[in-house]
Amino acid sequence: MTAYPRYLAALVLGAALGAAAVPPAFAADGPGAPAPVAPAELAAARAAAQSPAALDKVGRFFAGEAGPPGLSPAAGSRGAAGAAPALTGGTAAVYSLNAGFVAGTAGAPVARVEFVASKAVAADGRTASVWTVRDGAGWRVVNIASGGDETDYPAQAAATGGGTAFREPQIDAWYVLRGGRVLPLDEDARRSVGPDGVTLAAYRTLVQQRYGDRLPGSAYDRAGAGGGYRADGAAEEPSRRGPAVAAGVALAVTALAGAGLAARRRSARPS
Repeated sequence: MTAYPRYLAALVLGAALGAAAVPPAFAADGPGAPAPVAPAELAAARAAAQSPAALDKVGRFFAGEAGPPGLSPAAGSRGAAGAAPALTGGTAAVYSLNAGFVAGTAGAPVARVEFVASKAVAADGRTASVWTVRDGAGWRVVNIASGGDETDYPAQAAATGGGTAFREPQIDAWYVLRGGRVLPLDEDARRSVGPDGVTLAAYRTLVQQRYGDRLPGSAYDRAGAGGGYRADGAAEEPSRRGPAVAAGVALAVTALAGAGLAARRRSARPS
């Protein structure tokens, strides 16, 4: 996938991601699997993403991606109309590695719902991922990112045998949990667990080695090292493609509140 330039964007989703923004769910599909999101909730999230106001924001995102920075309102409106974005494909719940799983909490699923994504396509074929979360007022768009990883990998998992697709954002890896094994969906995941994947227990051991000392509340976290910057103040090197979050920050959904998402996929946070 082409790595697009991306602004350093603060995705402030708030603590609601850990509670109210997580939609009602059905029973989990097998040991270690997170509970799937109800179809009605996915439909509501998609409706929010394809509202005229949301599609206008997506069009402006495409216009800004293709044009010079700082487009005037008039130029943005013309660019949005020319982009003529429309949603395509399915809407997917996006799961990310769960801090409780890393910590070894009994019964903790491997991943938790972070947001719901829909793919938008512009008239010239460019794609973007529209992220929605639910708050007290209903579903709303909180971010737009170039490309379609957030829907493509869940679709890939569904087409190759099912299971739960999830991401380990710290290394920008996408996996599917299927039959008690964590299997790779992309090259980053293949480097992580090999072409044949690993058992769920082996994956827990792997992520405990990577992040066990960087969980929320750890000395690493208390020292402020989990926010995407080293102790010397220099920015951490972002992943080759994103979104990616510094280890520790993304391990807990609630810890995403206020965290800086440093990545190389262009992103825009709707106002």
